[in-house]
Amino acid sequence: MQASPEACPALVLNADFRPLSYFPLSLWPWQEVVKAVFLDRVNIISEYENEVHSPSFSMRLPSVISLKEFVQQSRRPAFTRFNVFLRDRFRCQYCGETFPTHELTFDHVVPRSRGGRTSWSNVVTACQTCNLLKGSRLPHEVGMHPRRRPLQPTTHELQENGRAFPPNYLHQSWRDFLYWDTVLETS
Repeated sequence: MQASPEACPALVLNADFRPLSYFPLSLWPWQEVVKAVFLDRVNIISEYENEVHSPSFSMRLPSVISLKEFVQQSRRPAFTRFNVFLRDRFRCQYCGETFPTHELTFDHVVPRSRGGRTSWSNVVTACQTCNLLKGSRLPHEVGMHPRRRPLQPTTHELQENGRAFPPNYLHQSWRDFLYWDTVLETS
């Protein structure tokens, strides 16, 4: 039995055959993919067994597509809570433990109450316990220093960090494109 079309998203590659994004993984729902195919904006690289039909047309659903025109990635990522977590690899910068996003907060290294700003260079990922422990004190006052100096990452750095956190589901046809630049094992 074939899966429903809703269970058949397509991996979207840029014109250079790299995913537009690793985290979140660049996926389009089947309706957007079919529309892009008809508008001749993408190349079909791989297909599912599933087909969609209209009264006069039938096509297999694409599982991997590439854009026909290269989309330039922004060099400066947006400053968001999630991007801070991704920069810090979902790891508390004080205790060093990794946590799911719902258990993370971000901490102002120099607290806002002491003139600290909400910026890439002053915000780090922290677990709830460490954030409460540090409170509104300076790192030297409580003996809690970030493991890495907070800096603004590049989009490339965030993409590389995202590669370390694959989604729960990876279709077989996507694998060659998600890890294509990793070193292959030789026998």
